[in-house]
Amino acid sequence: MTRKVLVFAEVKDQQLRNVSFEAIAAGKTVAEGGEVVVALLGQGVDGLSESLFQYGADRVVVVNHELLAQYTTDAYTQAALATIEAEQPEGIVIGHTSIGKDVSPRLAARLQSGLISDVTAIELAGGNVVCTRPIYSGKAFEKKIVTDGKLFVSIRPNNVPALELDTSRSGQAEVLSVEITNLRTIIKEVVRKATDGVDLSEAKVVIAGGRGVKSEDGFAPLKELADVLNGAVGASRGACDAEYCDYSLQIGQTGKVITPDLYIACGISGAIQHLAGMSNSKVIVAINKDPEANIFKVADYGIVGDLFEVIPLLTEEFKKLKVATS
Repeated sequence: MTRKVLVFAEVKDQQLRNVSFEAIAAGKTVAEGGEVVVALLGQGVDGLSESLFQYGADRVVVVNHELLAQYTTDAYTQAALATIEAEQPEGIVIGHTSIGKDVSPRLAARLQSGLISDVTAIELAGGNVVCTRPIYSGKAFEKKIVTDGKLFVSIRPNNVPALELDTSRSGQAEVLSVEITNLRTIIKEVVRKATDGVDLSEAKVVIAGGRGVKSEDGFAPLKELADVLNGAVGASRGACDAEYCDYSLQIGQTGKVITPDLYIACGISGAIQHLAGMSNSKVIVAINKDPEANIFKVADYGIVGDLFEVIPLLTEEFKKLKVATS
């Protein structure tokens, strides 16, 4: 059954997040040959529409509003509902990001629709759309099929592959005017505590440190390795609690849930709460002095040793490899 699918792109620092392109790919599957419309909400975001067409969007609808310059729940919800009302889609796809997790349940409630959240795979089976999502902190997976009503899903970043970039595709974005009123929250100032560089939730490579890094300075070799691999630095809750780093780097059940291609755990014991945030990584490498550490049970490769000796050696080898292949 062909469907008209509305995909919500996500913008951060006036740049499209990768999950936007992944959501388009998911939308293509859900549409089954129908139209995929991408909604681009923000201020001054018109110039970003070209990439959306090149990654598979059939149409792009831009909502420009000064109250969308910074995300607030009320403003974004009103703009999103207005876009949904204008387009009347049979399916909706949004990223399972901090914004998506905040706004998607509100939209579903307003639309009196079901919501399948944190989807890691979408496929077609017997004419139905089958969504796979993790449950029990990633220990098991369930498959859900929507048999009636509007199909509404949020997808976990770095799980649904984006379509190949096609620079021959182009289009003209349409502008939708919306009214945003009665805001309960207004952003006056944004204080950023997150680190610069690759976005942790979308990084293909993550180097994470635990209590074994021993201090804030202990993260320095991890950051150097992350720079060489064009990756991001993360941390366990233990490292954050010890004030070795900011909580914006926390990975786990009460932090960020990530699925990188490569995850290197340095000085992390492997508490169940931490494993819930990274156990679905494609390749896991553990470095720990304790051969009985729980992290080795989920690791694809384990190195028993001092991270302050192992990490510099890895960094040097990767540097040599980059030089050899450049």
